[in-house]
Formats: sequence, structure tokens, C-alpha cells
Amino acid sequence: MEVEENGDSTCWSAQPGGTQSVHCDHAGKKRKQEPRPEFFIAIIEDEEEEEDEGEMMSDHLKDSEEPSNKRVKPVMKSNSLTGVITPVKTPALKRIGQSISRSISFRTEARPLPPAHLRQRSKASSFPRRRNSQCWSDTVESHDLTVKEIKRQEVIYELTEGERQLIDDLSLVKKVYYEPMLKLDIMTESELGQIFGTLDSLIPLHQDLLSRLERLRGSEKTVGEVGPTLINWFPCLEAYVTYCCNQVGAKALLDQKKNEKRVEHFLRLCQESSFSRKLDLWNFLDLPRSRLVKYPLLLKEIQKCTPPEHPDEDRLPDALELIQSIVAEVNKKTGEAECQFYRRGLMYLEDGQRLPEIQQSRFLYCHGELKNNKGQRLHVFLFELALVLSRPGEDRDGGQVFHVYRQPLPNALINLEEIPDGEAAGGGTFRGAFTGGNDKVKNCFRVSSRGRSKAHSFSLQANDSFSKQQWITCLRQAIVQSRDKKAQTSQSQLPTHPDPALYHIAELSLGSSTDMVDHTSR
Repeated sequence: MEVEENGDSTCWSAQPGGTQSVHCDHAGKKRKQEPRPEFFIAIIEDEEEEEDEGEMMSDHLKDSEEPSNKRVKPVMKSNSLTGVITPVKTPALKRIGQSISRSISFRTEARPLPPAHLRQRSKASSFPRRRNSQCWSDTVESHDLTVKEIKRQEVIYELTEGERQLIDDLSLVKKVYYEPMLKLDIMTESELGQIFGTLDSLIPLHQDLLSRLERLRGSEKTVGEVGPTLINWFPCLEAYVTYCCNQVGAKALLDQKKNEKRVEHFLRLCQESSFSRKLDLWNFLDLPRSRLVKYPLLLKEIQKCTPPEHPDEDRLPDALELIQSIVAEVNKKTGEAECQFYRRGLMYLEDGQRLPEIQQSRFLYCHGELKNNKGQRLHVFLFELALVLSRPGEDRDGGQVFHVYRQPLPNALINLEEIPDGEAAGGGTFRGAFTGGNDKVKNCFRVSSRGRSKAHSFSLQANDSFSKQQWITCLRQAIVQSRDKKAQTSQSQLPTHPDPALYHIAELSLGSSTDMVDHTSR
């Protein structure tokens, strides 16, 4: 799930709790098949310690089971664009997946190895053969089903095989990554627990669904009613709240540990091995989240292929409503966890920067890199109630922190100004920083605080026009909703009943000033 350059990535989100649809560009996405190696290559480092460690890792990897290579009969196809930001209504689950995938290199250059270190295998490769991509119609010799019913069986078959492939991949992660890293003391048990989270508990959960789906297949390998089975099983997915909420912190810790030589060497060895399909560890750890957001898509497709007289016609809508509510809840909790994680990472230079709106925010609209009018790269957070500009840094332990830059702005007080491309905005310094000395300015906008000095005005530049529009859309949404919330709060604080001391005013005669004095003196 990001094909990112971390420095230039921007993550987008819609407000939790609102009406939103969960999009997933992973449904039906095929993975490129890698050729099966004829030789097993042991990566030898110059240092003797790494050579011994590499041998231990290699022996373990030779016996590893390989995850599935392709998805079966995709339900829907969607183009995945490297570095392109998704539309603003991207839930927290998807946004995390995007920030994850942009940090992954799907292709690593092969390291030149001396011929002396190539060892030809004396027997056939122990790597399991890749499973062939197979449709339901390939598993039956003959049938007399309609085109619509065939398509329904294909989608159910994809649902079943997807569970099988997920189980294989998660089991592989445990066997190839977690266990050897713990045994070789590459990471501590505590660190591995933070990175892998509750992944181990998800395997039996999906094994249960797989066994239920397989029992539904009749003698002719067709599945009749699937709705009741899904309705009974979907509540188990509430376990994903804990796993997905842990992903933000897990990704940050994994990125930090990759700076250590032993960790980097082990992960590189795994990524260059046949079973990994050139995928990074985080690709595998993100599979459960990707699977979760695909369930509504599969159910919609099954529902579309279900005839009106079918027993599932009445149950599938209930199953779809149930899974959508579960995904929405996981998305909401994940957004809250993400917001809390980044709030903890803010480093304030002075107490005046600690706006109460930052601590009161429950989620992030978006965050990512922008440039200021001096050409400095800033990481900007648009929280629910405040806009925070920061400079990325590291703490003493090598963890990422964000030093707050200038004064944060409450969303309810923000003035937003879009700067048209080509407009000479803000003088020579502005043009020189944004355009390299040219007179034209591109992809810029300005935010300032209402009723405050111009010292709290920031001119910012996005990476491209699409990113600029997404920032402007999010800012407008945040401003409107923050002002509405502030107005509602102010209105709710007004007394619901008039002051008893003012009851007499209704009895006053407008033409009698004497009466006014008499009543007010009561």
C-alpha cells in the first residue's frame, strides 16, 4: 500500500463521522510475477560478522513459504499513480496506506556480486512454486449457469482465494521476519511487538472465514447463500481497530530501525530473496488493512450479480451495511490514533505556541510538505481545529519529531488566499525562493490569521497544482467547520432562560420613563 518519497508526500483525509465512502485502489491489483531463480545467491559482506549472519538468514529463507503472486479475477481495477495525492475524501485507513506505500521501493537494483560467491544448488529450488492465477470457471469441468451467476461465483471464489492468500502471506511474515529477527537478536522483543502489533492474532481469524467459505461449496463447486456466513463473521473484524491504530507508530519505529546496519542488512536480504516478490516488509504488514477496505467492494460486486429471487438478495444489504460500519469505526479510531501520534511528536519552542485547539483536535484533515517564501521545506499539519507549520527533526534516540515553526493558527480565524499562477506575489524574495529568480509564481497560496498582525501570515507553495488544490479544499473545509463548531459552542453557552431580574421589562410602557425608573428600582 505508497510509492512515496517521504519528503514530498502529502496525506489526505476527510472528517471522520461524516458520510464518506471507503475507496481502495488495491482491489484487483495484480502483482508482477518474478521469474523463479535457478541459483541461490548468498549476499556476503566484507565483515566476517555480517557474513555469518547472512548465512543464518539465508538458510532460514530457503525454507520459507512464498506468498501468492496474483489476485484472482479482479473485481475492479484502478490506476495507482506514484506520488499522486488521492482525493480529499480519503479516510485515515487509506491515508496511512498511501504514506506507507510512498516510502517503499518496489524495484531495488541488484547488487553486483563476485562470481566466486555464486553457489549453484545441487537440488531443485526449495522455494514453493508460485500459485497460478485461477478463476472459478477454471476449477469446474462444465456448468449450465447464466453469465450473471458465473460472475457471482467468480467474485465469491476471489473472496475465498483472497483469504487463503492473506493467511499464507501473514504466516510467511511471522516465519521469515518476526521469528528470525527475534532469534538473531536483530531487534528486541519489545521493538518487534511494536512493529508487528497484533498481526499474529489475525491469522486464525481469517482461517475461520476461509473454512466457513469452503464449507459452503457444494458438489458442483458452487456457493449458494453467502450472506448469513458473512454477517456472522464480520464482527470479528473489530480486532482490526487495535492493529490499524498501531500502524502509524509501527511504521515510524520501523523506519527508525532501518538506519541500523544489521536491520537494514536483514531486510535487504529478505527483499532480494525470491519469496518477497521484491516487496518491503511493510508491504506485508499492511496487507490486513488493505484486505479490510476491500470487503465492501467485494460485497457490492456479489450483490450486483445476485438475481432478485436469490436467498442472498435480502441478506447481502445487511452484510454490506455491517461491514461498512465496521470499516468506518476502524477508520475513525485510526484517525484519532494518527492525530494523537503526531500531536505527541510536536516540539514547541515557546509556551505561546501551545494552542488549546491543537490538543482539542481529534483528527487530521491532511499533512505533508510545503515550502515557505524563503524556500524552506516545512511539514504542515492541518488538524481539526488548528494549522501547524513545523520543521522535521530527530530526537536523541533517532525518532522523528516536528519542531513547531512560528505561531500555529486556529482554523476558525484563518483567512485563505489563493495566489494565481504567474502572479508576482510578495516581492523579490518570494519569487526568488519559489521560482529560482523567475517572475512567475506557481502552486502558491497564503494563510493568515484574522485580527492579528501580518507576522502570522504565511505564503506557501505546494509541489504541483493538484496538491495545491487539495490543500485549498481541505483548508476551506476546516475553516468552515471550525467556525460552525465555534458558533454552536457559543450559542450553547447562552442562558436558556432570561435573567429573572429582567422579567419586569415586558411590563414596561414605552411611553413612560417614570415607569421605567419605578420598575428598575424594584
